[in-house]
Amino acid sequence: MTDRYEKYTKFEFDRPADRVLRITLNNPKTYNSLDAVGHNEFTYIWRDIDEDPDINAVILTGKGKAFSSGGDFGMIEANMNDETARLQAWKEARDLVYNIINCNKPIISAINGVAVGAGLVAALLADISIAGKAAKIVDGHTRLGVAAGDCAVINWPLLCGMAKAKYLLLLCEPVDGEDAEKYGLVSLCVEDDELQDKAVEIATRLAQGAPSAIRWTKYALNNWYRMMGPAYDASTALEMLGFAGSEVREGLASHLEKRQPEFNPESPV
Repeated sequence: MTDRYEKYTKFEFDRPADRVLRITLNNPKTYNSLDAVGHNEFTYIWRDIDEDPDINAVILTGKGKAFSSGGDFGMIEANMNDETARLQAWKEARDLVYNIINCNKPIISAINGVAVGAGLVAALLADISIAGKAAKIVDGHTRLGVAAGDCAVINWPLLCGMAKAKYLLLLCEPVDGEDAEKYGLVSLCVEDDELQDKAVEIATRLAQGAPSAIRWTKYALNNWYRMMGPAYDASTALEMLGFAGSEVREGLASHLEKRQPEFNPESPV
C-alpha cells in the first residue's frame, strides 16, 4: 500500500482489482466495533480516498461475522460523562457523513452480518450497498436512549420512505438483507458466500468506467442528501443532547446487564 494509508491502524487494506481499494474493518472479536481512535480514523479516511489518484472505486466490508457494531461502550460512556468527548463525537459524526457524501470516488459497501452505528452510516451512504442475506441492519439509538442521529435523518426517508423509516427508527426494528433490499435500504441482496465477489465485480465495473462521468453523477445525486443537511444537523445535535440526559444511562445499563430498559414514561418535552 502507499504511505497514504499507513497511518490508519484499525483497518486492513488490499487491492482486489486494478484501481480498486478494499477497506476491511478489523476488530472481529467485538464485531468490528470502533473505539475513539477507530471512529476518528473512520471519519477522516474518506478525505484521503478522495485525493488518492491511484484508485477509482472503494469497497468497505467487515472482517469475520459482522460488518460493524458501531462505537464501543467506552465511547458511549465518554459521551455521557465528558463534555469535550461529546463535542468531539458530534463533530466527527457530522464530518463522517459529509466526508462520505463529498468523497468523489464511488463507494461499495459489502454488508456481512450485523451493521449498526458508524459502520451503518457508511454502509447505507455508500453509492452501491450490497447486503448478504444474513445481514442484520438496525439503528439502535432510541433503544439506547438517544435520538436517531448518525445518518438516519439524512437518508433513511429517501431510501425507504418516511412511513417505513419511522417504523424502523422509532422501534429499532432489525432488518435482514432480503428485507433491506425489499424496503430500498440497500441496492442489492445476494447469497452470503457471493457477497465479496459481487462487490469486487461491481467495483471493477466502476473502476473501468468513465471516471469523471461517474464522479459527477455521484456528486449531482448526492445533492439530495445535501438538501437534507439542516435536518441532519438537528438530529445529531439532539442525539448529543440525549447523551447528557438520564435516558441514555438506563439504556446503556440495560445493554450491559442484557435486559430490557425501563425508561421513565413521563417526559416534559
